[in-house]
Amino acid sequence: MPSQSLFSPRPYLAHSLLASVHGLRSISTSMYKTHRCHKKEFLLKFAKDRQRWLYWLFEARKRYGLCVLNYVVTSNHIHLLVKDTGESVIPKSLQLIAGRTAQEFNQRKGRKGAYWEDRYHATAVGSDEHLFKCLVYIDLNMVRAGVVRHPAEWMQGGYHEIQSPPQRYRIIDISVLMELSGVDGYAGPTRQRGGWGHFPHPVGRLGY
Repeated sequence: MPSQSLFSPRPYLAHSLLASVHGLRSISTSMYKTHRCHKKEFLLKFAKDRQRWLYWLFEARKRYGLCVLNYVVTSNHIHLLVKDTGESVIPKSLQLIAGRTAQEFNQRKGRKGAYWEDRYHATAVGSDEHLFKCLVYIDLNMVRAGVVRHPAEWMQGGYHEIQSPPQRYRIIDISVLMELSGVDGYAGPTRQRGGWGHFPHPVGRLGY
């Protein structure tokens, strides 16, 4: 793969762990990534294993400054929306998350062999509309699969954190997500009629 293509300002589709491309609002580098378990096995079918993936995602944020915009952990793959903040931040982070998750699972189960497919499927986010589509696609992943009726019912997804950002152990960078989405005035969760005040999430446009 020619190295110059990795830094093209145009939307770019790649199958590469190390892909890094320019995208949203021309000042950011945003990337949508999918990683599947080996042979699409349901190695993440238990909540405790999905939580371990999230633990290492949090560690990547803490150690390397990974800027996370959204995520969902399903039973056999993950979707991750990130913004590049520096050289090697994304590849180091993904290597940490994938490596530690696989290592822990294989040790606990006495299992040998590959846990993940060899490469991530990586797509550049090239516009505001594309960003919203990625947010919606990630949050509605388990709804489309027929597992839940609403994204709030799936606990290992970023929907909860976007709607009600936690005070501690926060994974998603709400301030960056606001900036890239062109949202102003988000003051955090406040009690309103029928539930919590929330980030004006595009999923709401679909009636959820």
